[in-house]
Amino acid sequence: MRKISIFGATGSIGQSTIDLIRRAPEGYDVVALSGGHNVAQLARDAIELNAEIAITAHEARLPELRAALAGSNVEAAAGAQALVEAASRPADWIMSAIVGAAGLAPGLKALEQGTTLALANKESLVCAGQLLMRTAAQHGARILPVDSEHSAVFQALVGEQIEDVERIIITASGGAFRDWPLADLKTATLAQASSHPNWDMGQRITIDSASMFNKALEVIETREFFGISPEQIEVLVHPQSLVHALVGFRDGALMSHLGAPDMRHAIGYALHWPHRKELPVERLDLAAVGQLEFRAPDLQRYPALRLAQDVMARGGLSGAAFNGAKERALDHFIAGRIGFLDMATITEQVLEALEAQPGLIDASMTLENVTQVDDLARQAADQVVTQRTG
Repeated sequence: MRKISIFGATGSIGQSTIDLIRRAPEGYDVVALSGGHNVAQLARDAIELNAEIAITAHEARLPELRAALAGSNVEAAAGAQALVEAASRPADWIMSAIVGAAGLAPGLKALEQGTTLALANKESLVCAGQLLMRTAAQHGARILPVDSEHSAVFQALVGEQIEDVERIIITASGGAFRDWPLADLKTATLAQASSHPNWDMGQRITIDSASMFNKALEVIETREFFGISPEQIEVLVHPQSLVHALVGFRDGALMSHLGAPDMRHAIGYALHWPHRKELPVERLDLAAVGQLEFRAPDLQRYPALRLAQDVMARGGLSGAAFNGAKERALDHFIAGRIGFLDMATITEQVLEALEAQPGLIDASMTLENVTQVDDLARQAADQVVTQRTG
C-alpha cells in the first residue's frame, strides 16, 4: 500500500486525483489532504479517505474544519507552517496542486524527504526551478510533471536523449478570447474571462488561460524542467486541446501526445509511473475529430508570452518577480480594480522596477530570497494599482 498526500485537494487537480484514488482505495494510505476555503469538501474527503490530517491554508477556518471533522480520527490543522509540517510526514508520493507560490515551501519539504513529487504547481518551477531541481537531486527525490503539456513532453521523451531534442512545442487552447477582436479585450469582463471553452478548471487558472499567463509560466517551466534553451521552446494555439505537446528531434521527427482534455490522464500517468494503468478517460475517435487546427500565437493578444521570454533572458530571481506580480495583478482584476489588459502592463512595470534594484534579482536562489522577491513584487503591484486608481 502506497502512502500518499494531496496538497490542493479541493481544487480541480486535487479532486481529479481523489477520483482516481477512490477507484482503487485499497492501494493507498492517505496521509494528508490540504485545501483552502472549501473546508466542507476537505473534511468530507479526509473522512472518506481516512486521512491522518487535513489542513486548511486559512487559519481563520480552523474551528470550522475541526467541527467538520468531529468524531473522526482525522487531525485538523491550518496555516502555512502546518502545510510544511504535513509535507514532512513520510509519504511515497505527494501531489503538489496548491495554486500559486504558496505551493513552493511544502513541495521543497516533500523533496527533502526523498518523496516522489507529482508537480501540478507550475509556479514552483517558475519561481525557484533551480532550487527545486537541486533539492530533488540532493535527496534522491523525483519530480514528475502533472501539467498536461509537460506530462506530454515527459512521455514523448521516454527512451530518448535530451541532447537529441531540437525543439519542444507546447500547445495552448487560446482561452476564452482567442477569437475576439483585439479592440474588444480592453472591455473583457471577469465573467467572460472565467469561462474556458475546453477545460473545466478553477477561476484563476481559467483567467490565466484567457490572458495566456498560464502558458507563459509553462514556457518557463519547460526550460527549468527539461533544461533546454529558451530558443528551443515554442507555443502553438491549438483550439481543440487534443494535442498537448510535441517534441522535435534533430533528425526532423516530431513526437506528439494526443488525448482528450482530461487532467486524469496526466495525473494517472504520474500516479502509476513508471507503469501505465487503465484510466477512465475518453478514447479519441480521430475520424470524428476530422482535422486539427494550429496557429501561431499573436503576441499583441498575449503579451504574457513576450514577458516570459524576457524573464528567461534575465534569469536569476526574475521568475519569482514575474509570478508574484502576475498573481497580485490577477487579484486586482478579480476584485474589479483593473481591466483585463492591465494585468500584463502591471506585471511588466513591476519586473522593470525590481530589476532596477541592485543585486535583488541576482541574489542566490534560496527559499528566503525567493520569498522576499515574491513579497516585493506583490507590494510593487499594489503600488502600481494604487497609482492607477488614485
